[in-house]
Amino acid sequence: MSGVTTDHPHPFEIAPIAREIWDAKYRLYGVDGQPLDATVDETFRRVARAAAAVEAEDARQAWEDRFHAAMADFGFLPAGRILAGAGAGRQVTLFNCFVLGAIPDDLGGIFDAVKEAALTMQQGGGIGHDFSTLRPKGALVASIGAGASGPVSFMDVWDAMCRTIMSAGARRGAMMGTLRCDHPDIEAFIDAKRDAARLRNFNLSVLVTDAFVAAVKADGEWALNFAGRVYKRLPARALWDRLMRATYETAEPGVIFIDRINETSNLAWCETIHATNPCGEQPLPPYGACLLGSLNLARLVRRPLTPEAAIDEAALDARVAVAVRLLDNMIDISNYPLESQRAEAKAKRRIGLGVTGLADALALMGLGYGTPEGVARAEALMARITRAAYLASSRLAAEKGAFALCDAQQLLARPFIARLDADVRADIARHGLRNGCLTSIAPTGTISLLAGNVSSGIEPIFARDYTRNVLQPDGSRRPETVVDYALALARRTGLEQDGDAARASFVTAGELTPGQHLAMQAAIQRHVDSSISKTVNVPEATDFESFKSIYLDAYDQGLKGCTTYRPNAVTGAVLSATAALPTSSSPAAAPAQGEPIAGPFRVPSRESRRPDGVVYMAEPLARDEALAGYTYKLRWPGSEHAIYVTINDIERDGRRRPFEIFINTKSLEHSAWMVALTRMISAVFRRGGDVSFVVEELAAVYDPQGGQFIDGAYVPSIQAAIGAVIERHLVRIGFMAPRSVHALEGEPRAAVAAGRARGCPRCGERALVRVEGCWVCQSCGHSRCG
Repeated sequence: MSGVTTDHPHPFEIAPIAREIWDAKYRLYGVDGQPLDATVDETFRRVARAAAAVEAEDARQAWEDRFHAAMADFGFLPAGRILAGAGAGRQVTLFNCFVLGAIPDDLGGIFDAVKEAALTMQQGGGIGHDFSTLRPKGALVASIGAGASGPVSFMDVWDAMCRTIMSAGARRGAMMGTLRCDHPDIEAFIDAKRDAARLRNFNLSVLVTDAFVAAVKADGEWALNFAGRVYKRLPARALWDRLMRATYETAEPGVIFIDRINETSNLAWCETIHATNPCGEQPLPPYGACLLGSLNLARLVRRPLTPEAAIDEAALDARVAVAVRLLDNMIDISNYPLESQRAEAKAKRRIGLGVTGLADALALMGLGYGTPEGVARAEALMARITRAAYLASSRLAAEKGAFALCDAQQLLARPFIARLDADVRADIARHGLRNGCLTSIAPTGTISLLAGNVSSGIEPIFARDYTRNVLQPDGSRRPETVVDYALALARRTGLEQDGDAARASFVTAGELTPGQHLAMQAAIQRHVDSSISKTVNVPEATDFESFKSIYLDAYDQGLKGCTTYRPNAVTGAVLSATAALPTSSSPAAAPAQGEPIAGPFRVPSRESRRPDGVVYMAEPLARDEALAGYTYKLRWPGSEHAIYVTINDIERDGRRRPFEIFINTKSLEHSAWMVALTRMISAVFRRGGDVSFVVEELAAVYDPQGGQFIDGAYVPSIQAAIGAVIERHLVRIGFMAPRSVHALEGEPRAAVAAGRARGCPRCGERALVRVEGCWVCQSCGHSRCG
């Protein structure tokens, strides 16, 4: 391929996490656990060979080589489902996202829809569902003479199903749930995620109509109705403020401007859209699906970090054409969970070609993400990509045939295609299009790490650098610094600079205003026929009055949807102790946060050797006749019975230290391990010394079924909750000082400072951050939407 750059290092060299991501997520292993892909280049070759399988036999090798070349320098990255599944010989889908069919308003139809969702997630697909077809809570069900439970209650059924389905590659399923803004249960839907334990596998978005926006702006009345009956009338602004307040406090729901999506759709004459995929970049009709792939703009910058730095436009055009063909071929080789999905995909041949590394590309060209110059350059690049994609699809239609439902005159009348230049429109008039929709900006959290930690999608740089702890074979952890791709390249080449201009080029998400986020999204949306997954990051200190206009601003700027993220107790908290030290036992000099208080509590090591050869570092402490203590009541969400934790202390030199612990509950489910845990912790307490490590050990226990939220804080397991009780007690008696969440080892500094870090269920690090509607671990690369 012409124009391939040679001034970028291999991602494995610039970011060791890239190798780990490949090994864990995309490398093919045999049933015996042995790797079948020896190198990442072999992974790309496997995907290229699979994509070329549908080409004419005499051209197959040439296309395999071209597909491979498009990926080999990480300049084009197919989505994770393709990288993991193409050519693997397994019954998995290569499509990342689906929207399922309309849910019938009867019990049999509802559970048929649940089954379809389960089958889709089993093969690795995320799903979107519109619940607006279900009658509101309390509405009469004539066949049984009782009231309906409402759409939100049935969403709990989907949520429970999702918790039990492991998608292909051990990735949990993700779901988008939508409800119309005029549905009678819209208020319950808006507030659903205020319950921190509810609908955790869903992203939620309100389907906002043009009429609702007009009513809000006019301060008019709004009617909530179903099946022709008005259930309630209320001020439109009151409902809007309720939506914005929920979003401000819990980061959900998002909004989908559904009328705009249908009015601007390339395929409006043959489909109606009611929902999107889990992250929102793909508005899809019933049983619609979309293949995703991203152009890595950072790798296409020639002469980076110099005054001559620029995107190689010839290389970009060529890369787009090959990417369109590769994605189109995947439609023919993919498995489909449902035959209705196969029929829909073959009829319209949707693909979602997008970009990643945009912010890094701008930085490498000396442009700031939030500046007018940066926005203008980004828009020009996306316009070029779209033009090249439509030309490639039209020429592919001339070679292989247009998509089955193609109507060239209908296409040319659609507003998006009407804005393309005359040459492209002339090609479409002659040949039609091979693909009904072509462009989409998807989340690229994991493939961006694979590419060397480039910025994700069209998001700004998340953090310039952060520290992660890498688990070693002996159980220890080795600290490793992960650096943004562009900054790492600057340091590697000795071109890193100081000063305001350099800092502006490497601006991070938390340093931008909501207006700057929206300006970039709006500029890109003008050249994307589907939609964009992007998060408008908002500082925690932002007041509600300043925040509540964001969704209306997004509507006014022509966006198809919007999602915000403001750090909050429900989605952004980590465990921390807040109790103050008792005045009577406070030491003269306060210790560092989280450390045990110095003094008599530290029992020196007293080595003694017994006749049996066992070396004892300290004699167990003796028990007094009577001990003082506290009993704490712990409620674990979903458990019928409370847990009671009693910790008794001994006194030495007027100070208290923990001696024994008892854990009791009526639940037989946990009794065995609770008895074992009390015996082991009590044994540790009696050995003296610094026993505060027990808190950290328990905090690192992660339930594979997922944790719960307690008092607004995410707790990864019952054991971790017990650890938090022990920490609370140790602080209460003056054994240790309260620790700060910012001091926890292994947390990405920027994520913690912004309040977005959560515990990762795979590696245990508090490094799970919200990116483009998904949770991505900045330590191990684990990701999930929801």
